[in-house]
Amino acid sequence: MRIALLAPLPPEKNGIADYANNFRNALMALGVEVVTPLKGTAINSNNVKSVLEAINWHGIDLVHAELGGGRLTEFTALRELRKHFPQLPLTATVHDPERLVWRRERLPFPLSLLERLPSPFPQAAVVLADPMTLSEERRLAQRLNRLITLTHTGADSLSRRMHLDASKVEVIYHGNVHIPPAPLPPMEPLRLLYFGFIYRGKGIEDLLQALANLFAAHPELRQSTRLTLAGGTAAEMAFGVRGNYLQELEQLINDLDLSHAIDWKLNLPTEHIAQTIQAHHVMVLPYRESKKLALLGRQRGTSGALSWAAACGRGVITSDARAFAEEVALGNGSLYRQGDVSALTQQLRTLAHTPGLAQAWADHAQVIGKQRLWSNTAQHFYDLFNTLLEARS
Repeated sequence: MRIALLAPLPPEKNGIADYANNFRNALMALGVEVVTPLKGTAINSNNVKSVLEAINWHGIDLVHAELGGGRLTEFTALRELRKHFPQLPLTATVHDPERLVWRRERLPFPLSLLERLPSPFPQAAVVLADPMTLSEERRLAQRLNRLITLTHTGADSLSRRMHLDASKVEVIYHGNVHIPPAPLPPMEPLRLLYFGFIYRGKGIEDLLQALANLFAAHPELRQSTRLTLAGGTAAEMAFGVRGNYLQELEQLINDLDLSHAIDWKLNLPTEHIAQTIQAHHVMVLPYRESKKLALLGRQRGTSGALSWAAACGRGVITSDARAFAEEVALGNGSLYRQGDVSALTQQLRTLAHTPGLAQAWADHAQVIGKQRLWSNTAQHFYDLFNTLLEARS
């Protein structure tokens, strides 16, 4: 089997690139030949035809794409491939259901004029153009041979919004790398971990405020609870036009009198991720859903950080954003309503006063981690691809 993978790949720094790299390696371990004909190539409506014509697609059995993260390259390539190779099996993992790409490359005239104006006019233009965007997404979704989501929540949401028969959407859980199990560290101090890319919209401010509230109500926990903020700081997100987000977090930490309880591990090398996660008791993911995206649809994806938590055998306290409720419904953590700082404070209080929860969550997480190893995930994809190729024959 020879497949073409259309996806971002390292050294790009984002969760989908990490996922695609693990996906490629796991398939190759099963004997699948995986080529990446678009690696390092930016495709747009102007060059898509010439770029794709330079590739021998007749030597490809199937094309699989990773859709999400605001990227349009893979979406544009799939649309063009379907136009010129109607018999070529095309599949895609949709990382941000219920939509495929959420936005167009270009806004039609006269909405394009609004892009030159200050906020909120560009955002209003995107909303006004959304019926056209949605129509294009549905057209491509209905012409793909199969779409894959990482959760059942995402599959249900995608099927409804794209007007797809449920049988056209497969659920294949996020793969986990194999991490040897490690016992929890000593229960004092209680070690909490935020892990993921550090930028606005992740609810980190909620977590800091909840920790401050916990210490205000229970001063005895000030010296026995620590929080580590670990992960990547992509420059375009952490140092954007709205200022230096890291400095804003540091200022908030000082204002809340939390400096004594915070550790930083920025731009954590991949080889140190597992060790860092296993040095903590529980991961905390306080994500909030984007209010701007809510105008276009519901984001029902999951998180690579949750996959790492399971792989490392650690429980999670998470908000109910995205599809997180499904991801912690197996006894591997607890849930609170996104944006509800009081509820998050209560979750931290319960954990601090019932430390046995951390071990119970870790035990369940370890089971999930074994079930979702990348070798198992790749086998699911291999079986799906084989089914599509047999149907084509």
